[in-house]
Amino acid sequence: MADEKQQNFVEDLVDNAWSIRIPAFKPEDNIQGLIEESCFATVFPKYREKYLKEVWPLVRQCLAEYFLKAELNLIEGSMTVKTTRKTWDPYIIIKARDMIKLMARSVPFEQSKRVLQDEIGCDIIKIGSLVRKKEKFIKRRQRLIGPNGATLKSVELLTDCYVLVQGNTVAALGPYKGLQHVRDIVLDTMNNVHPIYNVKALMIKRELLKDTQLSHEDWSRFLPKFKNKNVSKRQQPKLKKCKNDYSPFPPQQLESKIDKKLASGEYFLNKEQEYQRKQHERIVKQAETVQKQKEKRQSGFIPPAEKNFSLVRTYVDTEEGKLNIKAFKSKSSSVIKLNNNTILRLREVNKFLALVCILRENFNRQGVID
Repeated sequence: MADEKQQNFVEDLVDNAWSIRIPAFKPEDNIQGLIEESCFATVFPKYREKYLKEVWPLVRQCLAEYFLKAELNLIEGSMTVKTTRKTWDPYIIIKARDMIKLMARSVPFEQSKRVLQDEIGCDIIKIGSLVRKKEKFIKRRQRLIGPNGATLKSVELLTDCYVLVQGNTVAALGPYKGLQHVRDIVLDTMNNVHPIYNVKALMIKRELLKDTQLSHEDWSRFLPKFKNKNVSKRQQPKLKKCKNDYSPFPPQQLESKIDKKLASGEYFLNKEQEYQRKQHERIVKQAETVQKQKEKRQSGFIPPAEKNFSLVRTYVDTEEGKLNIKAFKSKSSSVIKLNNNTILRLREVNKFLALVCILRENFNRQGVID
């Protein structure tokens, strides 16, 4: 019997539960109606009073189709929905309660009345307590809306849901599968994950659903991966203390001065011996400082090492240790040419100076005679 039950259960398994359509609940399914009266009430803010007062006749007319009563109390600022003896759907009162909740949260009546349909649900996501700082909360909420509401509109198109961001809550209205995606996007956005990642993922999934070959494969390789790059802005110290490995045993006790003296043997010295030892240490230390000062004074008189400009050394091959004759010849010939040129120039300059001196003497003599 157990095997038969298990076999029947396996046969009843469904690959995709979202593909199953819920059968419509009709008056013939509940002929006797409801035994007791159910009632739900919700309060609304003062700024919604004018709109609700104008729309309330339409709300009554809409709920009258399902044999429900609706009351608006402007003194208390509350809306109430009740069942009647003619109400045949037991779950319609829950749907009506969701409708008045959405209307209290600034959702228009044209959208909120869609909740009364069987395949449409609603979700009110509280985001006020997800972020501590008010500035961060406002920025992330604005990020969810996007520039001119573009991000919110793209979320609505991909999930087939109506989404309204109002104060500390996000009201969503649409099919149940779309509501799951909306909740994930809102919570990720408030946890500092940009909504564009989720929007891209939904767009890729929509395209992958069209391909029958990829229906039974893993889609993670196609989806975008978010990497958190939050780096703390705290100024890091230059010298960081490295933590030692954890040890359950306590650290070794440090040696006291007496322990050190006992280890070195100083503890057993007399006063005279201790005085002599200190004097000896002082003399050694003084001699070291005198030597250092002497070296420091003499350092100014030490001549620097002269560079060797030998042509032979510069043209010795390091590998073979022989003289490179060709390079040495070319260098020596260029040096000789330079020397010859300079000698010729000096001779010309001397000749010119001699002529200048002779001319000067002649001019002087003529001046003296005159």
